[in-house]
Amino acid sequence: MATRLTSKGQVTIPKQIRDMMQLEPGCEIEFQVNDQGEIVLHKVEPAARRTRKKDRFEAVRGKADIKWHTHELMALLRGED
Repeated sequence: MATRLTSKGQVTIPKQIRDMMQLEPGCEIEFQVNDQGEIVLHKVEPAARRTRKKDRFEAVRGKADIKWHTHELMALLRGED
């Protein structure tokens, strides 16, 4: 099966291959070069994605436990009593 490389370096994975590998939009895929110099395509399974290390921002991202009203927060930040 042949496909064409776009000017942006993108290719379309043929439908027959997408179906065989159960690739859907948004799936992560990985490319590797084997000992024979061939490119091998792997689907990244969801369990493997969960083991990725969080970046420093993702590690501290979350929600505040205190429910603030805007006027209360602004008064606190401005030092108003």
